Amino acid sequence: MNYCASPYRHARRDTRPVVIGDPENGGVVVGGGEPIVRQSMITCSTLDTDASIEQSMALVDVGCQIVRITAQTKRYAANLEPIVAGIRARGSNVPVVADIHFKPDAAMEAVKWCEMVRVNPGNYADSKKFDVREYTDEEYAAELARIEEEFAPLVEECKTRNRALRIGTNHGSLSDRIMNRYGDTPLGMVESALEFAGIARERDFHNFKFSMKSSNPKVMIECYRLLAARLAKLGPDWNYPLHLGVTEAGDGEDGRIKSAIGIGSLLCDGLGDTIRVSLTEDSPNEIAVCNDLIAQLPELTDPAAEVPDVPLAYDPFDFARRDTPEIELTDNVQCGSEQTIRVVVTKTAWAKLAPRIKPGDDVKPEAVYEELNVLEVDPREQFTVNCDTQLVTVKDDIGLPAITAFRLLAGRLKALGRTNPILLKDCLSFAGAPLEPNIALLRAAVVIGSLLCDGIGDAVLIRGETGAGQSLRLAYNILQAAGCRSFKTDYVACPSCGRTLFDLQEVTARIKARTEHLKGVKIAIMGCIVNGPGEMADADFGYVGGAPNKINLYVGREPVRFNIPEAEAVESLVGLIREHGKWVEPSGETVPAG
Repeated sequence: MNYCASPYRHARRDTRPVVIGDPENGGVVVGGGEPIVRQSMITCSTLDTDASIEQSMALVDVGCQIVRITAQTKRYAANLEPIVAGIRARGSNVPVVADIHFKPDAAMEAVKWCEMVRVNPGNYADSKKFDVREYTDEEYAAELARIEEEFAPLVEECKTRNRALRIGTNHGSLSDRIMNRYGDTPLGMVESALEFAGIARERDFHNFKFSMKSSNPKVMIECYRLLAARLAKLGPDWNYPLHLGVTEAGDGEDGRIKSAIGIGSLLCDGLGDTIRVSLTEDSPNEIAVCNDLIAQLPELTDPAAEVPDVPLAYDPFDFARRDTPEIELTDNVQCGSEQTIRVVVTKTAWAKLAPRIKPGDDVKPEAVYEELNVLEVDPREQFTVNCDTQLVTVKDDIGLPAITAFRLLAGRLKALGRTNPILLKDCLSFAGAPLEPNIALLRAAVVIGSLLCDGIGDAVLIRGETGAGQSLRLAYNILQAAGCRSFKTDYVACPSCGRTLFDLQEVTARIKARTEHLKGVKIAIMGCIVNGPGEMADADFGYVGGAPNKINLYVGREPVRFNIPEAEAVESLVGLIREHGKWVEPSGETVPAG
């Protein structure tokens, strides 16, 4: 199956247009060759009409092209009427999307007022019980018939009112029916979305797009690739647009890096027609990152790249780290095989960093590039490698985008029957002025993160960020975001929305202040449970809004403490971590990487 025209040459996927609102009067067209659309979501209660209007207009003012508003019940959905009217009275015709999860009656109300309705197939008309059972074909068909009975009226109403739909699956909220047949897998996410698409198509409704969101960039990338391949196999009239996003990405550098890995990788492959960067920050901040991310595409891709026809060295639909032998990178530092991905710096950076390194530091350079025994090649040309223990990388200034060059290098090595470890670089050319730190971060995350999610790479070198400490920290943060190395606490933190039962930014800051010294611990911070415990299944602990001012705590996906007053919940979380043997007292030292 092919998920894109070529993993070596950028060519945007051809899609049908999805019309949201009136494009002649403030609406947008997603897909159909139109520019990539930027969107975000307001964070206040949908029952607060004035705040909803103000937050929507704040997004419009920074260039947001689609505004999403949650509507958890019919009552909330009914209040979309004055909200949309207020936005229009302020002079904006920005399309408004109603975010629907469990309630079909809320969707049927929201479609009256909004240009688009988003439904989550895992939640729509389903109450998740986490039952483990085998569905017979007859029982499965009966469940599908029940879903169709609930979903078909919304499709018909969208068709009548010229509305659009987003069929948006989430990794953490697949239905019991899907989970029991396909498991918590990318295939399950795709099948769930295709079932709902089939219901729409049976009614000759095609004004919809797909999304496949996960908090894990690897899973997110695999899902979209699989969906694109499946749609291509189903036929040319299945060319529906794609909405890209890494959900629960978090805040700060970590949120931007995770989003850049997932969204950027797919954009570079030509997938994606609209994007949302989900940050645990004020919503307008998301649009700035969207803008910066889209602006990097011309710098990271080359549609005219002349690349030989070399088979891929990896399976794009099933992550596996490329198999290599273990080699000695430097004295006492091994690379390749089962070793963790190593961090390399330039001699210039080493000179600045060396005086600051202390014994026991987790964030430190592990090799100096100029001192390595490394073979530099142009992967477009034939080359020879004398042995499998030779570290290999791509030459600078060869006129290829970095992602293309390293994928080609891995393919060349495979064709030669070689398994040499590969050193990844975030950039291959240094023409022009030094990059701004926010741009250097995004570019490095897209390039290095994409390749790591392909299973390529045994060591990394960041050079686009010129600050020695910043580049070192960036390398480690990319490795952690890509799930390759854990050197600090990892957080899965959702962006706020109208469903959130506590102040996410404030609580996230409090939790980080108490726990950010815990190495190798993953904590999920969820404003509510709408995206499902599956979204935090690989987290060690979860802090989840259960009711207003009440918190439920999880171990993995299992709730273990209920209705804890918010004022006590952070310390209760610390106690839970302590009970499970993963708490250590903070040392008072800071990581010397900034």
